[in-house]
Amino acid sequence: MFIDKIEKEALIKPLQITGGIIERRQPLPILSNVLIQKTGSKFRFVSTDLEIQITTFMGTDQAPSDESITVAAKKLQEILRVLPDDSKVTLDVQDSKLQIKAGKSRFNLQTLPAVDFPQVSDQLKDAEKIQLKQKQFRELLGAVQYAMAQQDIRYYLNGVLLVVDGHVLKAVATDGHRLAYYSITLGSSYAKREIILPRKTIGELFKLLSDSEDDVALELAETQVRVTFSDVTVTSKVIDGKFPDYGKVIPSHSNHVTLERLVVLQALQRVSILSNEKFRGVRLVLTEKNLRIVSSNSEQEEAQEDLESDYHGPALDVGFNVNYLLDGLNNISSQHVVFSFGDPNSSVLITKPGDDNFKYVIMPMRI
Repeated sequence: MFIDKIEKEALIKPLQITGGIIERRQPLPILSNVLIQKTGSKFRFVSTDLEIQITTFMGTDQAPSDESITVAAKKLQEILRVLPDDSKVTLDVQDSKLQIKAGKSRFNLQTLPAVDFPQVSDQLKDAEKIQLKQKQFRELLGAVQYAMAQQDIRYYLNGVLLVVDGHVLKAVATDGHRLAYYSITLGSSYAKREIILPRKTIGELFKLLSDSEDDVALELAETQVRVTFSDVTVTSKVIDGKFPDYGKVIPSHSNHVTLERLVVLQALQRVSILSNEKFRGVRLVLTEKNLRIVSSNSEQEEAQEDLESDYHGPALDVGFNVNYLLDGLNNISSQHVVFSFGDPNSSVLITKPGDDNFKYVIMPMRI
């Protein structure tokens, strides 16, 4: 017996952890499978798409044995999900099939040989190993991930740049229209290293990390990264390319306005209802102690809202993609935000008051 009468939830958890990178249609059928290895009474679950590999473990009181199978991950997860909540599940391998038993239900799934499962090789020689907290790392990724490009021909933009330098770990993402930067302070000093983590890896890590004080081990090598936390290990290739010089993109503007984050966020949401559906542009019109947000569309419909502010600079009228503004404001935790402007053709810099760790730059657009 491969697994004998185990709570269905105990089986669902490792399948959820490993299943995020698995797609039903794969060039190799075995990549749609999860590898389940039993060593003694402990189980190891592994998934891969050849770029990323996710491994997790499940401890049990099962009878010790050494067995391995690969089975369709999505099908197994769906079967377990629809079983009654208090189900105890038995898995049995017979004639290249996995039989799933629960109460009066029986399911037979095809398996593929475990020896054919393509596990990612270790390429972590001379890796820089960094220790930090799950909460820190999740916050770092969450502060920038929305600014990544999607399927850009400039492949190095389809991910997040991680830079460790001394006591600081930085994350930077850009799609060419906006750039997000965030940094955290580490407990120890490390040698400088820069890598670009792919978009898919960033998404999985953000989903799997928790807001806890539990440790994360982050190993950065030239061609590979490994992240270990709780009972999870994520191993990923890095993007081979030169990331743009983000320091040149972050401006030093002299015209500042401090706003309550939720107030400006909600005003943008309201005004954006009548923005052009394709270009999603809004104008920010700054005059003495006032910010006016204006939108219009091809049907000659308009919306505007005025917000009192502490602005004392020259009058400005600058257009921006409202989705980019909303992305930044939705991912800032502070009560207030600072908008810094140059001239009508310059980008806007959004920061937190008195905090240099977060910077968000949006290029202007003509409306």
